[in-house]
Amino acid sequence: MNSLLEELNEEQIKPVLDTEGAVLVTAGAGSGKTRLLTHRIAYLITEKGVNPYNVLAITFTNKAANEMKERLATMLPESMDGMWISTFHSMCVRILRRFIDRIGYGKNFSIYGEDEKERIVKNVIKAKEYDADELAKKALWSISDAKNAGLAPDEYKKLHDYYDSIDEICVIYAEYQKELRANNALDYDDLLLVTYRLLRENSDALEYCQNRFKYIHVDEFQDTNAIQYDLVRLMGAKYGNVFAVGDEDQCIYGWRGANFENIFNFTNDFAGCKVYKLEQNYRSTQNILSAANMLIKHNTARLDKTLWTGNGEGEPIEFLRAGSESDEANGVVSSIIGLVRSGKYKFSDIAILMRLNALSRSFEERLIQYGIPHKIFGGFKFFERKEIKDLLAYLKLIGNPQDNEALARIINFPKRGIGDGTLAQLRNYGAVTG
Repeated sequence: MNSLLEELNEEQIKPVLDTEGAVLVTAGAGSGKTRLLTHRIAYLITEKGVNPYNVLAITFTNKAANEMKERLATMLPESMDGMWISTFHSMCVRILRRFIDRIGYGKNFSIYGEDEKERIVKNVIKAKEYDADELAKKALWSISDAKNAGLAPDEYKKLHDYYDSIDEICVIYAEYQKELRANNALDYDDLLLVTYRLLRENSDALEYCQNRFKYIHVDEFQDTNAIQYDLVRLMGAKYGNVFAVGDEDQCIYGWRGANFENIFNFTNDFAGCKVYKLEQNYRSTQNILSAANMLIKHNTARLDKTLWTGNGEGEPIEFLRAGSESDEANGVVSSIIGLVRSGKYKFSDIAILMRLNALSRSFEERLIQYGIPHKIFGGFKFFERKEIKDLLAYLKLIGNPQDNEALARIINFPKRGIGDGTLAQLRNYGAVTG
């Protein structure tokens, strides 16, 4: 135990030792959240005798989940069997593959991405003879927004009656859901929503999750939406051992349904919840933290904390207020040239961060103009490439012959001379023969 705790600071040790009941850790940026989570799990298993089978750790990205697995595998080389370390979505897939037949789906259900969603929505718009201009984009966003809030089409309509085209959007939403169900398919938002419905309606599934996951850990808790929060609340209701780590100051995903107020809801919904703060930052210098503290203190809904570091004052912060994109690019590239000419840095030491890939053009032009070697990160992700989606469609159809969207994607690839009319006849035949 001593060697385990020696790697933590005083702020981190306290929540690690507090193993029973609900615990909320509000942790500033760079304060060692992943280290805290992994050490707490290791402490539960090695010192408290908790079975890894009863431990669940949830985070938001596959990269973060893999990093957590790698750290724990080093700390617990013989004690990883049965432990679930995953994203919310992958956790839900595993639960659904086991229990989804209890609510009328086949266990071989397909999971639809953005391409399949868009194709179904556009087909519905065409069938209803709606004006297609901008409607597909609005409908796709609204469907996801509704599901993140756990709202059916009629519920969403009542709450958003002031939206432009809300009547059409809710009809599209309802028809979209019918098509998914006919195809024995779920979209990514459904993975959460249907799991929540399953746990509410099926006592076997709920009992399995509650008895298995006696110790639940959630990273980046400020990024949870309504359904994710309710999933955690349901699964943790029996034993109450939920360990949530988050920072309401870092909530940037409100546009996709994240609700930082879940941090405050957590302290109310879990009786006796204990709250700890992590304020020591390991990543930045004090000048950066002082500027951040001055800005963030103006937020009205937050748990007060002040980040500090032992890394020293550091270089002063420079601020450029440019009059145009071109001026901004000129200023940044001039600074880069100055840093490299000073002899202290190489081009490979420097990164330009921007909010959108679309903003890169001005910087690319200036970097090329001055002969500065660079690499642009972005573009298509692996699973968004056409050839990968085509291959996955073949595999989906093998696993789930009801999947009309997978069939539509690959039926004429490679070219087989099958037109829309033939495809429509095949769909009708499938619907009639069931």
